[in-house]
Parts: sequence; C-alpha cells; structure tokens
Amino acid sequence: MKLILNGRINRTYVQTLCMMFFRGEKFPENEENSSRILTVTTIDTDDGINCECELCVNNKTVRESSFVPFSQSEKYERSSKSAVGIAVYNAGVKLTGRNIPWGILTGIRPSKVAYELLSKNTEENAKLILQNRYLLSENKANLAIRVAKNEGEILKISDNNTCSLYISIPFCPSRCSYCSFISYATPKLFELIPSYIDKLVKEITSTLESIKNQGLKLLSIYIGGGTPTVLSEGQLEEILKAIHNSIDVDELIEFTLEGGRPDTITDKKLEIAKKYGVNRISVNPQTLNDDVLKAIGRHHTVNDFFEAYERVQNSGINFINTDLIAGLENDSFDSFKNTIDKIIALAPDNITVHSFSVKKSAQILRDNAEIYGNEADYAVKSVDYAYKALTENGYEPYYMYRQKNTVCDLENVGYAKKGTFGIYNVLMMSDCHTVFGVGAGATTKIVKNIDGNLEIKRIFSHKYPYEYLQDN
Repeated sequence: MKLILNGRINRTYVQTLCMMFFRGEKFPENEENSSRILTVTTIDTDDGINCECELCVNNKTVRESSFVPFSQSEKYERSSKSAVGIAVYNAGVKLTGRNIPWGILTGIRPSKVAYELLSKNTEENAKLILQNRYLLSENKANLAIRVAKNEGEILKISDNNTCSLYISIPFCPSRCSYCSFISYATPKLFELIPSYIDKLVKEITSTLESIKNQGLKLLSIYIGGGTPTVLSEGQLEEILKAIHNSIDVDELIEFTLEGGRPDTITDKKLEIAKKYGVNRISVNPQTLNDDVLKAIGRHHTVNDFFEAYERVQNSGINFINTDLIAGLENDSFDSFKNTIDKIIALAPDNITVHSFSVKKSAQILRDNAEIYGNEADYAVKSVDYAYKALTENGYEPYYMYRQKNTVCDLENVGYAKKGTFGIYNVLMMSDCHTVFGVGAGATTKIVKNIDGNLEIKRIFSHKYPYEYLQDN
C-alpha cells in the first residue's frame, strides 16, 4: 500500500491501522504503481486538529474526516493520533464493511489506556471514553476496564526493590505450525541440551546471587520456553536444585513451570517439581479437537491432555493453568465452544484464551501464503463466548495483551479464579518491575522509577542456543 502523509503524522501508527483491515500489508517507501493508496492530511486549527483521509483500493475510493479538540490534559501527539486514527478507521470500515472490536487502540496493552482513564474518571465515564473516543465495542470496553482494575491490584506488590526471574528452555518435542518462539525440535539441536543445562545452571546461580547482593526481593520465577518439560527428569531436577540451593523458594509468591505439551508431563517430573517448590504449572491443550491438533502439528491427543491434567491434579502442585487458542485453521465456533465448556468443567485455577496470530517465521505462513486472508470471523464469536462463559463461572480477566496480525484483531486474555491470579505475566508486561532473564532468547528488563520518571534498560541474551553456548 502506498502511503501519502501530510502533516505531523506517525507513519507506524497509520501502517498498524491499515493492517487491521488489510492483513499482511506491505508499505514500500518508493512504491509508484499501487492499487492501494491511502492519503492522510492533518491541519492544526486554533481549537484542535482536523484530519482528512482518502482510501483508494482497486479503483474504489472512500473519504472520511475527523476533528479532535486540543485538551490541557493531553499532549499534542495523542490528540493528533486520535484524529488520524478516527479518520483512517472510519475509512477502513466504510470500504471493507468490517468493524474492528478494538477500534483505534493498536497498542500491545489496551488495559494500560483503561488504567490511565480510571485514574481520572469514574468507571462509567472511562468506558464511555473508550467507546466514543477510541471506538471500542461495548464488550471490549468492559473487558479493558475489568482487566485494568485487576492488574492494578497485582501491581501494588511491585516497587523498585522487587524483581522476577525468567528461565528460558528453548526446546520443544515438535514445532507447532503457528509458532514463532525461539524453540527447537530437531534431534541435532536436542544434542545441545546437556551443555545448555550446564551453562544455564551456572547463570541461574550467578543471577540469583546478584539479586541477593543488590538487596532485591524476588517475587516470582517463571520457567518457560519452548517446553521445559521436554527435559529429562534429571535435567529438570538440575535446574530446580540450582534454584533451591540459591534461595528460599518458600519466600516466592509464585514459582511457575510451563508444562506446555501434555505428552511431556510425567508423574516423576511432577514429583520433582513439587519437591523443589513449584506451585504453578501449565498444561496446554490449545484445543480439544484431535483433527485441529493434528493440523497444527501438536503430537498429542485430547486424551493425552486429560491424562496429563489428572496427573497434575494429583501432584499436589497448587495452581493449574491451561492455554487455549481461538481462531485456529480448521476449527469452528462449535468446536471452540466445546473446548471452553470442557475446560471449565475441569475447573483449573487459570484459563488463558489466546487469539490465533500469524507470525513471519511461522511454518503456517510458509505453507499458506494466503493465511492473512483467512479472517475466521468465528474467532470473534469464540472469544466473546469465552468471556461470557468464564466470567459467569467465577473467572476474572486479570491480564491481557495483543499482537500484530492477530485474527480479527483480537486479544489474548488470562482468566483466573479469585485469589489465584498469576502475577508473573502482569509484572513482566508492565513497565514497573525488573525481570531478569537467563538462557537463550531471554531478555532482562531493568526498571527504575525515580520521582515518577521511568528508566528502563533492556539486555538481550543470545537468540539461539548454539550462540549462547559459544559465549564464554
């Protein structure tokens, strides 16, 4: 798509708005002959910002305009963004006939905007602003407010003296077709695991020692990947023992092990996890439809999931999470509804509902270049059903984030029973908590709040296990 922008306009924001309506769209700087052209012009007046928008796609042209008044409580950039967003969004709706549930909110954390609004407005007024100014649907405005309130309660435990630790295990038994994580599933790369564990244990020990020396309070540890339970029982014990020997794990609020694949979970691994203080574990079916599991490259069955879930229930580990994905290819609303209903019947403490997202490095994109065009409108109905069914059964939405190129521009939401919120995900996504990352692909985010001014420093580990091992 060719973009013609006149005025003080954030080009990246306009591109993101366009991709809500035109999945996988490219924006070459020097495109001359294009069947898709968007022209956006902003003009400052004495009272506010006026925006004119013209969108031409395959000889069909629509025009929209918007005006946003200046506000003493808003910076110029936000007012300008709103004016541009409203005009481009309305043009997209008029041309495609599609309403985007999140309106002109394109950020990763829509609940952050809701949280800011709640600090200055009543709950009802905050919802109205989300619907009228940001063009959210009523459902999404309610969701954003609800998540913001729950996130706010969790963030109260965090300050400059607290931190969390993420431990990366970037190996999987197989690679899901939609996956873009730095995870590996070949026999040759599995040969790296023993050396990887040796180095990781040393890094865990030194990092925990550094945390102690800095006088920081460690609130949570998250062992993720990949699939950490792809490790052998001995390898898993090496990692957990290193943690146990370095800190008093009983002082942690949360200690999570990402089980992920049901076919990697054994009674012995659960026994080891429980022994060393793990108090939260994920068992992730993604769907309870065997045909869909096969299509996405999962090497387990629905029955494998139920057997693994029963093992975890009997392990004595306190909290269980299950991950589901709405909008998968070959799935349907009835199939997804069946999955939600059966998971609710199991009554896990946490249920995370993801929306299918197409990533550049995912196998599914290489296999099906037209995947961006598969809007799977049933996904909207699916996540709406999940919200209704889960909240009616005692689950609260407590964290949320969004990704680019997500089906129908939807969201990922963590739901939990009262008193069982998972703190790591909220603390990790916020900008008010330090998270140390160890292992390949991990990121350390050091956060300091000095008199209301945030200072954030990110340190990236080597992306691939072989690079991680070569760094002495």
